[in-house]
Amino acid sequence: MRHLKAGRHLNRSPSHRHALMRNLARALFEHDRIITTVEKAKEMRPFVEKLITLAKKGTLHARRLAVARLHDKAIVTKLFTEIAPRYADRPGGYTRIIKRHERRLGDAGRTAFIELLKAGETKVRAKQPSPAAPAPKVSEAPPSSPAPQPPPAPGSETPSS
Repeated sequence: MRHLKAGRHLNRSPSHRHALMRNLARALFEHDRIITTVEKAKEMRPFVEKLITLAKKGTLHARRLAVARLHDKAIVTKLFTEIAPRYADRPGGYTRIIKRHERRLGDAGRTAFIELLKAGETKVRAKQPSPAAPAPKVSEAPPSSPAPQPPPAPGSETPSS
């Protein structure tokens, strides 16, 4: 059974995975957009979004928790002073993953951009569903006598009961 086994291992030990997330998050906060594999980007998104939510609190305790997770005081300062105020009125969804068509050299891994949204920017859906066309209106005509039926074709038999 795989109860409580959520998340990708990414072929790394737990300490290596934490270091990977820390380094990717630092690069994202520094550059606002990075290229990585799709799997790493999907695994990194919750890590980064939890850090931004933590930074939105702005307390000393939140700052210490962020330093404990990122191990870089300069990036934490940027996170609290520049990045978190950008999302002050946003309840979540601070990142966007855009898949690239180019594969990575060496192992041909699928790559993607992961980027922080700009202030006031919203995520764009891939394709907006078009509004359904209104159903044709059927006007109620007064009941009339049934339409006369054409006579059967010669040679065709009608089933009798």
